Amino acid sequence: MLVNSRPFGTTKYGEAVTAYELTNERGARAVILDYGATVQSLLVPDAAGGFVDVVLGYDSVAEYENNGGYLGATIGRVGNRIGGGRFSIGGREYALEKNDGENTLHGGARGFDKYVWSAEVTDGALRMSRLSPDGEEGFPGNLSVTVSFALTDSNEFRISYDADTDAVTPVSLTNHSYFNLAGGGDILGHVLTLNAGRFCEGSPDCLPTGRLLSVEGTPFDFRRGRVLGEALAEDCAQTRLFGGFDHNFVLGGSHAASVYCPESGIVMDMYTTLPGSQLYTANSLSERPGKHGAPMGPHGALCLETQVFPDGMNHYAFPSPLLRPGEHLHTETSYAFSIR
Repeated sequence: MLVNSRPFGTTKYGEAVTAYELTNERGARAVILDYGATVQSLLVPDAAGGFVDVVLGYDSVAEYENNGGYLGATIGRVGNRIGGGRFSIGGREYALEKNDGENTLHGGARGFDKYVWSAEVTDGALRMSRLSPDGEEGFPGNLSVTVSFALTDSNEFRISYDADTDAVTPVSLTNHSYFNLAGGGDILGHVLTLNAGRFCEGSPDCLPTGRLLSVEGTPFDFRRGRVLGEALAEDCAQTRLFGGFDHNFVLGGSHAASVYCPESGIVMDMYTTLPGSQLYTANSLSERPGKHGAPMGPHGALCLETQVFPDGMNHYAFPSPLLRPGEHLHTETSYAFSIR
């Protein structure tokens, strides 16, 4: 894996942002920004012999700062929503910054996606790190985080997360890439397979109710593969809430998902060590220009955000997101690209 770097611009705080380009021997390329440890582009081979950029993104730092959507960003300390912006540890209640109505979303008003990370190339990976200080966005403990990116010669894009803390704190790190394997248009023709027999029932504010529902007989059943447009067209109270899918699926194994685009012939297989994945069909992605002015909008991409279940601190039947001093957090998610 070859790594080159170039200036990408400056934040509103005057910080220089660098773009790191990872290239493998087959010509696949990934561009990672140290702003938000963000996947800005990911070019992989298609069936016609060309390369397709399969993630949405922007061309400037200002667009990442101002346009929202978390495109390609590393999310932390806790991905997804925390109900009421509150949780308790050992009888002590912690109040967080609320940035989604009465809830905390993707780490708060200034989550990990809005910082410039330190970067180094070592052991065949691009490693980005930062120290999240005690009290940042209301979270307890000093949290040291490293996110590592690697692009193998077999066209597998790997992301691993490592963290340590000096106080008990919730941690659920994820990446918020928006995938479109055609490189543009919508994802209604994409075929999605999800290794999940249950999903978290959602409430109107996009929080889990605590109930795990069976996918059987519902639009949520992707176990044998379904065309996304057909699933989205089915009448269902849960998808009506959000204009599509925005739900955590309970994964049944490390091979969590597969996405196939008949238009490009690209297949993306996702593997993870985490117990859940949020399927988001970009329901709230408003019409806007992306890289090179390409249009983006609702259902123009899909996200598969691997995670500990949302609002896990407030649902004790869910897997715990708590990290304790002396424990080391290590999780991995990878995306293997091939052609059908």
